[in-house]
Amino acid sequence: MSVDRSLPLATAFGLLVGCLLYQFLLSDWYPALAMAAVYAGTAYFYFAFDISLLGTQIKFNTRSDKIGYAIGLFGLCVSPLAMAEYTDVQQPVAIGLIVWVIGMFSFLLLATRAAHRHDLP
Repeated sequence: MSVDRSLPLATAFGLLVGCLLYQFLLSDWYPALAMAAVYAGTAYFYFAFDISLLGTQIKFNTRSDKIGYAIGLFGLCVSPLAMAEYTDVQQPVAIGLIVWVIGMFSFLLLATRAAHRHDLP
């Protein structure tokens, strides 16, 4: 998709996510706006470079690398829940935290794949 179409579409998607978070989960506009920006950036790379997030595969050859990767993924999966429990936040805020973490990692994965694809001849 061209930049002329992907940028406005990504901006609209980010604003939609931000509005939904503000309306249903978060009581402050500032974190909702920050998450809207993260999701807008994620959507831009998804639309502009035609990259599938579920098609992203990270492979390691050695057993110790695979174990380290599995431990790290486990930590990434449970850390938002652990932080929500540790800080004793309300359930909507905890869900907002999980949505933010998912968006953050999606953005980083898609931006990295887009950068590597852009560098290829």
